[in-house]
Amino acid sequence: MVVYLLEKSRLTYQQPLERCYHSFYNLMSDAVPDLKAKCLLSNDVRDYHYVSQGKIKVDSIDDKEDMQFADEAFDILGFTTEEKYDVYKNTACMMHMGEMTKTFIGIGKEEQADIKPEDAKHATNVAGLLGIDCEWMINYFCKPKMKVGVEWVNKGQTVTQAAASVAGIARSLYERTFKFVVTLCNNTLIDPGMKRVQFIGVLDIAGFEIFDYNGFEQICINFANEKLQQFFNHHMFVLEQEEYMREGIE
Repeated sequence: MVVYLLEKSRLTYQQPLERCYHSFYNLMSDAVPDLKAKCLLSNDVRDYHYVSQGKIKVDSIDDKEDMQFADEAFDILGFTTEEKYDVYKNTACMMHMGEMTKTFIGIGKEEQADIKPEDAKHATNVAGLLGIDCEWMINYFCKPKMKVGVEWVNKGQTVTQAAASVAGIARSLYERTFKFVVTLCNNTLIDPGMKRVQFIGVLDIAGFEIFDYNGFEQICINFANEKLQQFFNHHMFVLEQEEYMREGIE
């Protein structure tokens, strides 16, 4: 499997008729009994802003059944229990990061971002799921290091800047987790000893969407889909028709 483009803008913002990626709602479905406890999740998806700005339920989708299929698929594809739960925890971590952005407050005349210890629940959850130090993480979101000349200095961030940094890391974390899953799937599915590699290509060309507000990423997706549709039409219809004419087929 090869990843060409993962739409990441939807991870931290959805319009009213959009739904975030199904994986988040699968996690909340109770299909895996101990999953919410291990991922430090509540029982209501609306507690997580990043994934509840648009639609949270689609009538034609059974999130619980999909989660059961996904959990079984991980086992069939040879994921260890630790690897499987690392994927779940990273996915849940992004949900906690959305709530973490709400806990930043401006301190001092320059309104430098920080999180009070009593408001650090979600930051603590994020750090715990990722296996990193919470204080170190908060410090790097609020006062990242920059290189000035030959020296490194800490630059104070505003609340908006710190929240934007968290959102960027959340999108990057999801993308890396997605690619981690693809890599492990390929390790199982690909036989290095094969002399001839055959594959099935699945191309999603139905992603063209127009919303009330269309971000730069959506414009790029629409442009790419138009090009792919033209390529598909040319090869499936024009070239096939020419082949029929050469062979005298009516």
